[in-house]
Amino acid sequence: MIKNDDVSFTSSALKIAPFLHHQTKPSLPFFSQLVQTKLTFLNSLLTRTRFPNSSLLCSASLSLTRPSSPGSDPKSLPILCSASLSLSQSQLRDSTQNDSVVAQQKSGGASGVHGPSRYDEERVLISEVLVRNKDGEELERKDLEAEALAALKACRANSALTVREVQEDVHRVISSGYFCSCMPVAVDTRDGIRLVFQVEPNQEFHGLVCEGASVLPTKFLQDAFRGGYGKVVNIKQLDEVISSINSWYMERGLFGMVSNAEILSGGIIRLQIAEAEVNDISIRFLDRKTGEPTKGKTKPETILRQLTTKKGQVYSMLQGKRDVDTVLTMGIMEDVSFIPQPAEDTGKVDLIMNVVERPNGGFSAGGGISSGTTSGSLPGLIGSFAYSHRNVFGRNQKLNISLERGQIDSIFRINYTDPWIEGDDKRTSRTIMVQNSRTPGNLVHGNQPVNNSLTIGRVAAGIEFSRPLRPKWSGTVGLIFQHAGARDEKGDPKIKDHYNSPLTASGKNHDDMLLAKFESVYTGSGDHGSSMFVFNMEQGLPLWSEWLFFNRVNTRARKGVEIGPALCLLSLSGGHVMGNFSPHEAFAIGGTNSVRGYEEGAVGSGRSYAVGSGEISFPVLGPVEGVFFADYGTDLGSGSTVPGDPAGARLKPGSGYGYGFGIRVDSPLGPLRLEYAFNDRHTKRFHFGVGHRN
Repeated sequence: MIKNDDVSFTSSALKIAPFLHHQTKPSLPFFSQLVQTKLTFLNSLLTRTRFPNSSLLCSASLSLTRPSSPGSDPKSLPILCSASLSLSQSQLRDSTQNDSVVAQQKSGGASGVHGPSRYDEERVLISEVLVRNKDGEELERKDLEAEALAALKACRANSALTVREVQEDVHRVISSGYFCSCMPVAVDTRDGIRLVFQVEPNQEFHGLVCEGASVLPTKFLQDAFRGGYGKVVNIKQLDEVISSINSWYMERGLFGMVSNAEILSGGIIRLQIAEAEVNDISIRFLDRKTGEPTKGKTKPETILRQLTTKKGQVYSMLQGKRDVDTVLTMGIMEDVSFIPQPAEDTGKVDLIMNVVERPNGGFSAGGGISSGTTSGSLPGLIGSFAYSHRNVFGRNQKLNISLERGQIDSIFRINYTDPWIEGDDKRTSRTIMVQNSRTPGNLVHGNQPVNNSLTIGRVAAGIEFSRPLRPKWSGTVGLIFQHAGARDEKGDPKIKDHYNSPLTASGKNHDDMLLAKFESVYTGSGDHGSSMFVFNMEQGLPLWSEWLFFNRVNTRARKGVEIGPALCLLSLSGGHVMGNFSPHEAFAIGGTNSVRGYEEGAVGSGRSYAVGSGEISFPVLGPVEGVFFADYGTDLGSGSTVPGDPAGARLKPGSGYGYGFGIRVDSPLGPLRLEYAFNDRHTKRFHFGVGHRN
């Protein structure tokens, strides 16, 4: 090894900006990742003492620069970090040579520059390694001195070092995050060369300034920086905090991120947040077949008012997805998508909603099953014919005209619905209804002689208003007029049944009533096994002396609990009516949707009732499920309070239970249910139904 007696280390100061990662403002529609700092090692500049015009033995340089932006002048870019290290002779031959070397260093070593060679590995013996402040004095905080010493890997006392090893340890000290500058200085002593790392710690953290954050919670920032107050700023920990802020935006689908961070005098950290605000929202209609832009039938404002995303808000992809789902639930679109694009205003985004309209409607015909139309175990078939229009006047208003006809029952109905009344900000809907129906009267007044069946005819008209009350809750109010009476198989009016029980409350051929309706509904996830609660109240308003005056309350509740692959479903319903009401409006208990094992209405009919049910369903194979069930129902002793006591005349028990098993098959018509039930009177029945139980 070449003797090192006349060799010493000299170094220029190393400076580092307060924040290692400078981030440029993101471009839209999607933000770029954090701009990575670029670390550039300049080629080693090597000269040897054998060159007569230079005393420079070795020189190395380290620089950390801010990333350039398009169109910027590279010469004007600020340097975030720079360091240089040189190895030279301690005694210069004369002042002329010294001036020449200094001039060479200032000019970037333009002369005598050589590429990497075997002299890169030239080693110098170091007798002692110390950490001092920038003035060469001991650090006041020994913990920072320990951090710097712990960062050193190659530089140890009594070790032979190369320039590159010293340079790498300088980088490690800076990378610890506690120091903004580090300068290695070599001092020639009697005991050998002493290597001193002169460091300048970062400032202590005393405050935070956050600019541009309109949706980021203040508490989130306070919690993120809470543990750092009064402590020396660690750049690595600051970078972790910035990453957590960016993650907060990403998890919520928000277009936002930290665009810049710096440490000001006094230990104040300033964060600049870039959030993409919505500049404009437009609707673009696409052809169903070609996918090309076309003219739509729906008014754009009808779609735009469905959106929760508004101009001036920070764009959220999650909120945009919910808006897409909302537009799809209107029922007039086949496909909906959001396309974000950069706006002319820097930092903002334009949203284009592409929509494909469905056909507006038309005629349809079909068939179904109506429970309770016969006294047998299977219900009767019905046929239906309907005309519907989903988008009247291009405002998403619905018109439905339908006719259903069965063996006995029939319903003719006209509904006109405006899902969102114009000018209302509460999403209130309005429905106008006219209905003429005929339903079997065997639920309350069954067991008539053969060829002497009863039907209940109702003509009703009214208006209802519905709106969301709060998440998962909705409310409905309405006013309905009803004209109802009983008829025999020939269509002639009847006021008493076969058991001489009255069929109307007024004693006339028909009863008239004006009903004020209120209903509140809670729905969980919307699945069959989710929680559900319904409260319904109807009040008869006697505006005329002949009109009925009564109050009827009805409630239903359901709760599902998953037990492994099985689903346990518990349901409870009950109701009560006070005042003068039509006997055929009494609560009927028993049947497919009540207490299984009994015929429709065979348990009882009363002013009050309560029905409880429990089911355990489990998958069997594909769309087939198995089920075990148990039901119980009672009229709470109110059967005799119904005018004419139709339940007592037919010897209905007033309470009863049933249990059994069955299978269910998922089909396009809904769940098909086939159940076999036993009741407490030791009779057995098959029950068939379509759809879930009420």
